[in-house]
Amino acid sequence: MKTVNDILLLGDPRLYEKCAPIRREELPLLADWVADLHSAMEDIRRKYQFGRGIAAPQIGIMKRLFYLNLDKAYIIINPEIREASQEMFELWDDCMSFPNLLVKVQRHQSLTLHYLDENWQAKTWHVQDDISELIQHEYDHLNGVLCTMRAIDEKSFKWR
Repeated sequence: MKTVNDILLLGDPRLYEKCAPIRREELPLLADWVADLHSAMEDIRRKYQFGRGIAAPQIGIMKRLFYLNLDKAYIIINPEIREASQEMFELWDDCMSFPNLLVKVQRHQSLTLHYLDENWQAKTWHVQDDISELIQHEYDHLNGVLCTMRAIDEKSFKWR
């Protein structure tokens, strides 16, 4: 089981790589990947008291997968963001790869996410506000983009 010590930290070159799509024949690997994502996120929650989602590349799995633990668990495979709103909002974003740093960013107020679930079923999810922000953050990880790269300006950083 993965822990906070397995989460890649800011500066690790793997965090800046674009991830490969998951292929259907890789589905037998999914349960172990999700278990590792879940255990690493639970460890972060215990240590830092935050965490609603984690992307596979944060634990070195270079695949287009992220895991959310909200009112229930969501396994998001090969996501595509569509129909992002023109309306934006600002917030202080945090990240498990640099848990003591907050970064002020702008995010789309709402979006539509298309993805495959753990049963390889196509799903569409319309989200807004904090869930929209969370999905954009995790989606960015799959493209090698960190919130530090989306900072509003050079003063948009602070310690937790």
